[in-house]
Amino acid sequence: MRIAASVPQDDLRKVKAAATALEAAGYAVVTTMENKHDPFLPLAVAAVETERVELATAIAISFSRSPMAVANASWDLNEGSRGRFVLGLGTQVKAHNERRFSVPWTPPAPRMREYILALKAIWRTWRHGQPLAFEGTHYRFTLMPPYFVPESQGLRTPPVTMAAVGPAMLKVAGEVADGVRLHPFSTRRYIDTVVLPTIGEGLARTGRTRGSFEIAGGGFIATGPDDETVARMREWVRGRVGFYGSTPAYFPVLEVHGLEDLGAKLNRMTREGRWTELAGEISDDVLDLFAVSGRYDELKSLVERHLATVTDTIAVAGLPPDLIQDLSRVPTPFTGFATT
Repeated sequence: MRIAASVPQDDLRKVKAAATALEAAGYAVVTTMENKHDPFLPLAVAAVETERVELATAIAISFSRSPMAVANASWDLNEGSRGRFVLGLGTQVKAHNERRFSVPWTPPAPRMREYILALKAIWRTWRHGQPLAFEGTHYRFTLMPPYFVPESQGLRTPPVTMAAVGPAMLKVAGEVADGVRLHPFSTRRYIDTVVLPTIGEGLARTGRTRGSFEIAGGGFIATGPDDETVARMREWVRGRVGFYGSTPAYFPVLEVHGLEDLGAKLNRMTREGRWTELAGEISDDVLDLFAVSGRYDELKSLVERHLATVTDTIAVAGLPPDLIQDLSRVPTPFTGFATT
């Protein structure tokens, strides 16, 4: 099992100490996200201050950036980290694309498929010198003078993983990505009945194996050194489940448990401005569908029982080094990215 944690993004001067501490503690992956801050800049600092830990955006928003710009940033981070960068992409929702980033909205699954294929075409041109000739519905890249080809140390090209919740995006992930980043608003039943079969079909169509495809996330983890801390974390997760459960994009997860009425109620409450009441609608039974809960001394057995057969990477901050080592020994299906 690969254990991930994020670095501070509010001040680049904090990144060095945080990234080196995570590496020293035994974390396998350092991540950033895109909400208030750019996800690439902190990883540039981490790239030159660490030696072993993987560096990943989890996630960077795709459609607000040209694939060419993302290809450049990813290439430089991969070169600077000596092949340790993984590009994680997500689409964001329609309102954010149109009203926050001022970019056109189209059906996201076919556009994300094309986006990833365009990235890989650009990297093939840079690596192998073949002409750039990518022409799709949304993106067209046909010009790459030698002067604009970045230098290469012959490293692997960055693996590309993508966020996915519903079947359409999961299908794209299985067919063209190197991994999927599941939303924390996931349950074991949803992963077993929707995620794994859909991804498996995509991998089979492209002749790839599950061992080279990373599945990250897929639920919340409420843990700590004692029962009081675990109880506090469970209440925080309860609030998140209520918040995400109110969003129609995540209703497919509720539907596999027959909880459509709960989603509709939560959504109605948000439209009435009753945000602070959402957590109160999440019973312990529903909470347990979305969260693995237990003290540090229980966590390894819980992860082995509930997560190890379906996910390869989990994000848990603040774990003691000996627990990180124990969790890292838990076997998972993923053996390594197959990018060259």
